[in-house]
This record gives sequence, C-alpha cells and structure tokens, in this order.
Amino acid sequence: MGEGAARETGTRKYTVAMILSSGLPATLTTPAGLALVVPSAIALLAYGTAMARHAAEGDGARRALLVGWLAHAVAIVVDMAGIGTGIPGARFGFAPALSATLWLVLAVYVIESRWVPLPGVRRTLALLGVFAVALAALFPGEFRPQIDSPWAPVHWALGIASYGLFGAAVLHGAMLDAAERRLRGKLQPPGATPMGMPLLRLERLTFQFVGAGFALLSATLLLGWWFADPWRWDHKAVLSVLGWLVFAGLLVGRQRLGWRGRPALRGLYAGAALLLLAYVGSRFMLEVVFQRAPY
Repeated sequence: MGEGAARETGTRKYTVAMILSSGLPATLTTPAGLALVVPSAIALLAYGTAMARHAAEGDGARRALLVGWLAHAVAIVVDMAGIGTGIPGARFGFAPALSATLWLVLAVYVIESRWVPLPGVRRTLALLGVFAVALAALFPGEFRPQIDSPWAPVHWALGIASYGLFGAAVLHGAMLDAAERRLRGKLQPPGATPMGMPLLRLERLTFQFVGAGFALLSATLLLGWWFADPWRWDHKAVLSVLGWLVFAGLLVGRQRLGWRGRPALRGLYAGAALLLLAYVGSRFMLEVVFQRAPY
C-alpha cells in the first residue's frame, strides 16, 4: 500500500511538472516564468529586427542579431538550469535541445561573419532563431531531479555540441549547394560563392564541421552506452546509430572514393535528419503527443 502511494505521489509530481513546463500561460504566473520570458522576449524582438533590416544589410542588422544571440543564451541557461523554480535538477526536452542547437549554429555564424561576409544567411538564421526561442518558451522541458549517472550531463553536453556542429555543416552545405546551382547557371564567376568564399574552401569547411561533429557524436554514443544500465535499443538509440553510420560512410566515401557535390550533400542531409529525429523527434512525440514521462 505504501509503495503504491509513493508511486502515485511521484506520478502526480511529474504531472504537475509537465503542466508547469508545457505552456506559456502557466510560466507567466511564476518568477521562473518571468526569468525565462524576459530574455526570450528580448531575443524575439532582436531576431525580428535582424529580419526586418535584412534588405539594408547594415551594421544595425548584425548588431540586432548579436543582441538576439546573447539574449537567447540567457534564455537557454535559465530554462535548462530551472532558475527560479526551486526544484533541484536540470530541465530538458526537445525544444531546449533544438534551441541550444540553433544557438550553436548562430555562434558559428557570429564568429565566421567577422572574417567572411555572409549576408544572405542572416535572415534565415534570424527566422530560425524566432522559431527556436518561441518553441522553447512554449515547451521549456521537464524537470529531472534525479540523474542516473554523474556522466549524464556530459553525455547531454556532447550530444548538443555534436548537433550544433552538424547544424553548422548543414548550413554550409546549403550555401555550397546554392553556390553550385548559381555556378551551373553562370550567375557568378567560376570558383566563387555569393558570400565571396571560394567553393573549395566552403566545401572543405563543410566537411570539417562534419568530421568534428562525428567525433563528438561518437563520444556521445560511447558514453551513453557506458553508463546506461541497461542499454536500450529505443527509437533514440536506433536513429542515433543510423545517423552515425551515415556520417561514417560519408567521411569514408569522401576520403577513399572522393565523394563530392550533390551525393555528399545528400549524405549530410540524411544523417542530420536522422539525428534530428533521434532526440528532438522522439522527445516531441513523448512530451507533446503522448505526454509520457521520460525514461
């Protein structure tokens, strides 16, 4: 009887946490909600400004994107740390993971744009920033007061970092694809891209991001397998391993067989899609569609 009551109490606590963490109206009534909403609102306003001033491509638009990126970082920290909630432990879910991934992609853009002009990318990234911040505000994630292993936070951090690197690879791959289309249409000088970066350099940079992301993804999977007790072949694990195999084949094919151009980019997009479905997709189904507790 006591065990059943404890289980029921735990279920009620999780239900309350899910209610508090799955809607903007609920968060607005708490100090924790205000701590999350304020930086999120600043980020949305700044990203929107960067989108509106895209046509001018002036310093104002770049500064607005930078302000949005910084406010976005504050929102991510407040959300994942559960600041102001009074509940011990981290808060995580599909929306914070997606938000952190995009923030890392934006970090690559902010750094890279200081040396290489990338004006054609700004509006797209600002639009994605609006989407990611709004989604994370609506679905801040669930609390995890108990962590099965002290290595779990490292596992999560490595996973998010690998997502960010693959996201940067996809961004550069899309720029490479657009540049090749323009080149075939003879709309630009041979060997150049719309951003002024040589095609070979852009291609090399794209697959450097793939290689770095693959290394972190490998570490993430190994660490997850090491501390998981027992290891479960669930949707997340299967899709992650499939994504790892796709990227492994892509890197080997490029190194040994000289894969380039469209075939290589298709492999990049396929691997990234599998990884996106692995965590973000599976957690979205659990948290939003089925409203089940994380396992």
